[in-house]
Amino acid sequence: MKNNILLLLMTGIIFSTAACGQSKKPQPQTKQGPPAKDTSSIVSQPLVTFIELGSVNCIPCKAMQPVMKSIEEKYGSQIKIIFYDVWQKEQAHHAQEYKIRVIPTQVFLDSQGKELMRHEGFFPEKEIDALLQSKGLKLKSAEKR
Repeated sequence: MKNNILLLLMTGIIFSTAACGQSKKPQPQTKQGPPAKDTSSIVSQPLVTFIELGSVNCIPCKAMQPVMKSIEEKYGSQIKIIFYDVWQKEQAHHAQEYKIRVIPTQVFLDSQGKELMRHEGFFPEKEIDALLQSKGLKLKSAEKR
């Protein structure tokens, strides 16, 4: 039995060595320009980060939810929207981090993380649009033109 196993191992080694030693046909060389840049992994950094500090159980905060969704749809990758439910134990520390006094509070940061502006209470969508457009954001439909 040991001899059979030894014979199988040696045969496998010989065949694998022979296969590795085979020469491959030379591949034709084609002249190419510089390699194409892979842009699939490039993520554009948002121009503005919109942080909503509130709660899913607060009436004015609930009214902000569709506004945030609409803003996200209108400005796409130019804006990053973050919602913190500061009444949840795991997210309560954000209330202290951003030194909020009431909810909802909206904090807008530039691309370097510097605070541009903050607002307390319900923030109408038209006013948010005016703020964002004053900071250089364009409506997605306007980008296509």
